[in-house]
Amino acid sequence: MSPKDASAKAEKERPSWAPPILRGVRMEAALRMLELDVRRRLDGLLQGNHLGLVPGPGTEPGEARTYQPGDDVRRMDWAVTARTTVPHIRETVADRELETWLAIDLSPSLDFGTAVCEKRDLAIAATAAVAHLTRGGGNRIGAAVSTGAESMRIPARGGLAHARGMIRKIAELPRAEEGTRGDLAALLEQLRRPPRRRGLIVVISDFLGGMEWQRPLRALSARHDIVAIEIVDPRDVDLPEVGTVVLSDPETGRQREVTASALLRKEFNAAAAEHRAEVAAGLRRAGAGHLVLRTDSDWIADTVRFVVARKRRWSGGVA
Repeated sequence: MSPKDASAKAEKERPSWAPPILRGVRMEAALRMLELDVRRRLDGLLQGNHLGLVPGPGTEPGEARTYQPGDDVRRMDWAVTARTTVPHIRETVADRELETWLAIDLSPSLDFGTAVCEKRDLAIAATAAVAHLTRGGGNRIGAAVSTGAESMRIPARGGLAHARGMIRKIAELPRAEEGTRGDLAALLEQLRRPPRRRGLIVVISDFLGGMEWQRPLRALSARHDIVAIEIVDPRDVDLPEVGTVVLSDPETGRQREVTASALLRKEFNAAAAEHRAEVAAGLRRAGAGHLVLRTDSDWIADTVRFVVARKRRWSGGVA
């Protein structure tokens, strides 16, 4: 079988939900396919959920409160005043556009995947989903991206053309060489200073390595709504029975040949589960929404479930 035929067969066997392979000569076609898939399956899920993020003067009526000397009498609520015989004014809630910032970790640990795609492909697919879900209505989106060797900042702007250009720039960012260590904490610090208007921060990473990112994330949560998207590959959490295997750390370059005995697999799985529990606890302490996307699972279906659960919480229902 020729390489071309083998490639066509592999592509045909990929499940329909798999994100496109975002590299090589088919980059442009893959980006168009990704956009169409996101729009088809996610369209309209977040309509109307980010009005009034910041209380203050605006156009939407809010709650009534007792009149205080110095209040604008033009905002007097005469209906409540007549009913209570006490002067009341009507507060207003700001109707402002949403500003979203993405913190995208593309360090070498994401240049890996044993299922239908690499974790990097899934991270870019998640970027496209967030861009689509927060687009429209004057909303703006920007990104801070780091490979460990190189950082890139894309200013927050609105419009479909900007979103498409942002996703393309992120997808085309050169990969760091093996042995390059990522720094998620430093990436989050880029979004802390200078302070930005209240909005949404979306962190996309596999959260492997140290937990130093917790402090800057908690600092960001004091001002912003936080969503963390954890990218997971099956081999991150489970070591199968494969006999002798070479394990490699892409962010240090160190390699070690081991025999995947029952004891080693048990210890590896336990350590991986403990680390993921620590990550989940750290995200909860920061008040972040936590979405897990796996390279062996329907990432759009997982995103839909996450968004629907958040909509229920926003509306006062039970997730």
